[in-house]
Amino acid sequence: MYRIGLGFDAHRFSKGRKLVLGGVEIPFEFGLEGHSDADVLIHAICDALLGAIGERDIGTHFPDSSPRYKGISSLSLLGEVLGILRSKGFEIENVDSTIVCEKPKLSKHIPEIKEKLSSFMEIPATSLGIKATTTDRMGFTGRQEGIAAYAVVLLKQCR
Repeated sequence: MYRIGLGFDAHRFSKGRKLVLGGVEIPFEFGLEGHSDADVLIHAICDALLGAIGERDIGTHFPDSSPRYKGISSLSLLGEVLGILRSKGFEIENVDSTIVCEKPKLSKHIPEIKEKLSSFMEIPATSLGIKATTTDRMGFTGRQEGIAAYAVVLLKQCR
């Protein structure tokens, strides 16, 4: 049996924070506002994985009202989601994602992000798509107010 999941996340820019995407720190003048490290890419992937197995969203599993998750690395959240996924007998076939922002330019960072996430999720790099695009200056990302990310996953039941 196969399952498909779709995830989305968006955070506004914030001064005084590090910008983390896919578990990689990206040099930029702003970070993203959030209770955790606000890694929109990992959050979108987590929501896609959770949705594919019929679970509720990342905010339900890791509420921003809990001090336990204050400032936490989103890689830790992804690790917990992968544990839930595996406990239900599923494995990742592939993940495809798109990061949406005008700035910073991400093309030179994508190989490092891809290596980090494929290794962390224990999937081949060929099973992970990471792309970046702009909205041609339209909407909140186009006005450079923040970053959004979309992810879609294909899971296979392994038991």
